[in-house]
Amino acid sequence: MTPPRDHGGGLDAAIATWGGKRADWLDLSTGINPVPYPMPTLPATAWTALPDHDAMTILIQRARAFWNVPAEAAVLAVPGASAAIAQLPRLRPPGRVAIPGPTYNEHAAAFRAAGWTVDGRTYDAIVAVHPNNPDGLTWNPNLLKSPLTIIDESFCDVMPAASLIRLAARPGTIVLKSFGKFWGLAGLRLGFAIGDPAIIADLAEALGPWPVSGPALAIGAEALADPLWADETCDRLAADAQRLDALLTAQGALIKGGTTLFRLYQVEDAAAAQAHLARHRIWSRVFPYATDWLRLGLPPPDRWAQVDAAF
Repeated sequence: MTPPRDHGGGLDAAIATWGGKRADWLDLSTGINPVPYPMPTLPATAWTALPDHDAMTILIQRARAFWNVPAEAAVLAVPGASAAIAQLPRLRPPGRVAIPGPTYNEHAAAFRAAGWTVDGRTYDAIVAVHPNNPDGLTWNPNLLKSPLTIIDESFCDVMPAASLIRLAARPGTIVLKSFGKFWGLAGLRLGFAIGDPAIIADLAEALGPWPVSGPALAIGAEALADPLWADETCDRLAADAQRLDALLTAQGALIKGGTTLFRLYQVEDAAAAQAHLARHRIWSRVFPYATDWLRLGLPPPDRWAQVDAAF
């Protein structure tokens, strides 16, 4: 059996090691908005009927408007960005793909599983995580020229002005959007693939009919039609990220990067810092390739006292 890849989450394992009840723990190992979009009232048919074509049409229209999608690009709703990440490499003949890192490791795993060679020299495809996870670096669009270009904007909704969605009009280009992170509803499993109509058509065929649930269609459509909530959320996340930075730098940590959904710090010993936080029932993210990197998401408004107490 292939060992699980390194990710945030895994709070059940932390509890098994450090004890406590789940309600005691604050999971800061992921980059999910801790103040989710308020759940709208759903019609009963969202749960009982097969996902409706008209509901999908409304969701796609609102996605186009929210992200200012070029008219030449196609838009496909998918069951989480990870579903598109897993399928995209299988839609083209294997070759060489450049995935500059360190970055989100599911891209390399998906390409390798589809027979591709991950190689940063000459390549038939490139993957750009924009902004990058975990350091938050953004990409120069002039570097993104490949027969297959995948731009993963899962964390870009906190910095909409930096979006490269305009590149979705180029042949061979796909921009991925995650709904769960910015809107704080990761369990809904909703994402979007936007770009080359030929690739989008192949991806739709690979995912099959009804890839997105009825509740996800309804909630996604409501959220994407609420730009005021998005603007206010960007402001709140920016303020909270500054607050977390001030707390960590006062303890001697250096800001390594990140976004306003997660912060990356350089510390003397990340494993020791993770253990210290775990004793305060706070779960954090460390990295096997950088023993001095500690990543923290943001706590919800009513849990800041727990973070303050840990330091």
